[in-house]
Amino acid sequence: MTYTLDQLRGFVAVAEEGHFGRAAERLRMTQPPLSRQVQKLERAVGVPLLVRTAHGAAPTPAGRAFLAEARRLLGQADAAVLLARRSAAGTSGTVRIAFTAVSALSVLGRWIAAARERLPDVELVLTEMVTRDQVDALLAGEIDVGLARGVPRSDVLAARRVHAEPLVLAVPRGHPLAGLGRAPGPADIAAHDVVTYAPVEARYLYELVITVFREAGVTPRFVQRMAQVHSLLALVDAGVGVALVPRSAAALRLPHLEFLDVAGLGSGLVETHAVWRAGGDLPALRELLRLLAPDS
Repeated sequence: MTYTLDQLRGFVAVAEEGHFGRAAERLRMTQPPLSRQVQKLERAVGVPLLVRTAHGAAPTPAGRAFLAEARRLLGQADAAVLLARRSAAGTSGTVRIAFTAVSALSVLGRWIAAARERLPDVELVLTEMVTRDQVDALLAGEIDVGLARGVPRSDVLAARRVHAEPLVLAVPRGHPLAGLGRAPGPADIAAHDVVTYAPVEARYLYELVITVFREAGVTPRFVQRMAQVHSLLALVDAGVGVALVPRSAAALRLPHLEFLDVAGLGSGLVETHAVWRAGGDLPALRELLRLLAPDS
């Protein structure tokens, strides 16, 4: 059975209008080619679909049954065209996003909200990953974009800074550093036990914290190393030590936590970058990146 969408449209128009002439006007064509379309459709189906009457044309019983299916097929065809156009324009499709725990608190929420408003037909598939795993997943084609710490060194990947924030100090409530009457500096912090980041899984923040103390000329006692900031804060909350964390981590409120500004540190030490494969051809990602303001 072979028939065309034009033949289906012709049949539906005649069945709905009840008249070949009115159907031809609706389709902006002349009546003879419309009649030939319907005849070809009937030959393809193998049964009469329309019968001529004194006032025009009407579907046969088989035609009435076929009419519902013809409308469904035309609707699917129109939907497929619309989907293809939206996909090419980047207004539909799927984008796989990886994010670090802290970027979920600072960047991801605003990005999702903007996408829901501006690109409601784009599906976002979200996965939490540390930066090292994001880079591996990007190179393997397992994700489309990551919200990562630092800029990976690769000719294959493109990156754009989308957020910068200061480090703050997380302390257990009532800790001596909270009672100094001023913002503690790195030398003050180094006099106490410090919880820090795992050197492999959280390399960017690990190296950042090491640099802060090295530049201050002090060496703290690191008592524990964690891969994720929420685990690190849980240890601070339990009184294991104090910790330098991105300011956005202060949104993770635990019963015994307090956050303090740190003297002598820059305001944009902690950076988040959007990272994706350079030269990729994913329209939905292109449009999604336009919603992610640089240096927000």
